[in-house]
Amino acid sequence: MRCSTCGEHLTVNDASCPTCGAVVARAVLHPTMAVKSCPRCGYVGEGVRYFKRPGHVALLVGISAFTYGLGGLAYWIARRKHRVCPSCGLGWELSRIAAVSHPGRPFPGRGPQVGAVVGSRPLSEAEPPLPRRGIGRRVLGVGMALMAAFLIAVGFVEFELAAVAVGSVIGAGGTATFWWGMKAQQERRRALMQRLHRKVLLLAQSRGGSLTVTDVAADLNLSIEAAERVLEQMDDGFRVRSDITDEGIIVYEFPEVMHRARLSDGERSGSRGAGSRTLEDGSAQA
Repeated sequence: MRCSTCGEHLTVNDASCPTCGAVVARAVLHPTMAVKSCPRCGYVGEGVRYFKRPGHVALLVGISAFTYGLGGLAYWIARRKHRVCPSCGLGWELSRIAAVSHPGRPFPGRGPQVGAVVGSRPLSEAEPPLPRRGIGRRVLGVGMALMAAFLIAVGFVEFELAAVAVGSVIGAGGTATFWWGMKAQQERRRALMQRLHRKVLLLAQSRGGSLTVTDVAADLNLSIEAAERVLEQMDDGFRVRSDITDEGIIVYEFPEVMHRARLSDGERSGSRGAGSRTLEDGSAQA
């Protein structure tokens, strides 16, 4: 090892150069840790405890209500030590190593977020996870509705107004819970379509502003039917429009992307023309 200032030979134990006195820079070694990703949704980060997810808590409450607490207690004991993906709920024991990171250094693409979904783009441009499906809320809402129907039926048979009143309250809560789960599912679908639309626009920019269903299906790893639905949804006749070629191929054109490409080509040609005119003027003056 040599000094970076004067080139003097240094030993391993030298803290400074004996000739020029420069401090010897030493590389700081950081311990590495494996960063895992979910194989189902692509979430990158760390798993959370099983009952950190609202859907699992709702399921625990529903089981406890139907089994007088015994089933809920057994369910909690069986699953309390498990860890799951915070995005989709898949067991974290099925996760796989995505990359190696250093503590104290930001993981690429994570920024201030806890985790990210990795798609066809690099980790430095990773996207946030999709909203939850709300399946736990829907299951709990259906369970509460069935329990409410049972209580109301018993109340009418036994002429117990208290059972009817309690059943009505539980039924209203179950309806609200089920609607909450359906709203979460719709939000997830909208977020998924927005993500697909953005990927299609990025693909259109790289392809010059024209795409086919096969291009979208191949590059975004979609089925032909799914790619066709996405392009048909984006086709509004203005920003995205479809045209049939002489060979019978449906081509989806993005006029704004094509116009932007033409402007870029015109600016480059204009700059080249201005440069050639400057050279000609300089040679004429010479």
